[in-house]
Amino acid sequence: MSNKGITFDGKHSFRDFGLTLANRIIGNPRKLKIKERVPYSNQMYDFSGVYGDQEYEERRLTYVFNIKEYDKVGLETKKTAVTNWLMRPFRKSKLIDDYIPGYYFMAEVEDEPTFDEGRFVGRLSITFTAYPFRIAEREEGHDIWDEFNFLLDVAQVTAFEVDGELQTSLYNPGIKKAYPIIKASAPMEIEKGGVIYTVQAGETQSFDFHLLPGKNDIVITGNGSISFHFRKELI
Repeated sequence: MSNKGITFDGKHSFRDFGLTLANRIIGNPRKLKIKERVPYSNQMYDFSGVYGDQEYEERRLTYVFNIKEYDKVGLETKKTAVTNWLMRPFRKSKLIDDYIPGYYFMAEVEDEPTFDEGRFVGRLSITFTAYPFRIAEREEGHDIWDEFNFLLDVAQVTAFEVDGELQTSLYNPGIKKAYPIIKASAPMEIEKGGVIYTVQAGETQSFDFHLLPGKNDIVITGNGSISFHFRKELI
């Protein structure tokens, strides 16, 4: 019997409720496409990535749990406790799947659960509506080698000491834009793609400054320390 399951709203399906997983289906998000056909032709133009990013629809995560008790009353009580645990949050909350280490989803149960009941056992099927991407637990630039994944991770430095001018690169290993929190000890300027962004001392985040998937070359001008805090997001 596996003790793997999910952590949601601060509780674990096996450790807190004794549930075992009968099945799990991790659905993938669908791309949101914005297309226009040229009149009187078969030519189609796709404007989905006009701002440098592809949008996706929400994804669905389905889990089927085995519930077991010693009598009908106990089974009904546990089913009620589990259903209320999963249905209680009224907005997307952190969901950790033990089979996907190092990442979490932001999810909420919107559809009604279903329960197939036997004599003293039952199966509860629950479907979460989730943010399209799984989010890394750790920020980019962490140096925990034992957790490094050669297929998905990039070893990089995200904190710098600047004395005048520094040319460097930041890598976004995710599939979508990242909007880093920038922490600076003094005012600085960051040049990326021919655009100059002004950073004040302290902690800032702006939708004007983002990192596209892949390599982002930047030039930092100023004096002091600066660090970039972001997590990759993958399908």
